[in-house]
Amino acid sequence: MHQASVNSHTYEVTEKDNGLIVNETLIDWDFVKISDGHYHILYKNKSYRAELVKWDAQAKTVVLKVNQQIFTVNVKTKMDLLLEKMGISNTNSNKLNFVKAPMPGLIIDLKVKVGDTVTTGDVLLILEAMKMENILKATGDGVVKEVKVKKGDSVEKGHVLIEF
Repeated sequence: MHQASVNSHTYEVTEKDNGLIVNETLIDWDFVKISDGHYHILYKNKSYRAELVKWDAQAKTVVLKVNQQIFTVNVKTKMDLLLEKMGISNTNSNKLNFVKAPMPGLIIDLKVKVGDTVTTGDVLLILEAMKMENILKATGDGVVKEVKVKKGDSVEKGHVLIEF
């Protein structure tokens, strides 16, 4: 399940074998790729030309042009929604101070060491939780001051893992 926000509207989006479900309603549309980044959509007997203008995977935003109108869509994944529910959310600050464990788990790999310079989106470590590998990435820029865990350590939610 994903959450997509366009202007002041928020939609719950789920992909199923039989199509796309938006706010618990199956979308009955004809969606055809014309070329890279260009699509034709037929929905409720109306024709739409859509163009993928920009996809920012780090910021999780998509800019679309639909029939000459520009739309910015902010997307949240199931993991983003879970972290928000747990009271953990990414800040828009570019300066990174520390990274905390978003959930209990086991450190299975460290990708940085003291003195490393990181920028937004750099992989810091991999935390195994609930039988899933979770890649923790830098949410801002900084220089690693201290790595407080090592490979194989078990951590609890909120445990400081890396200081910048």
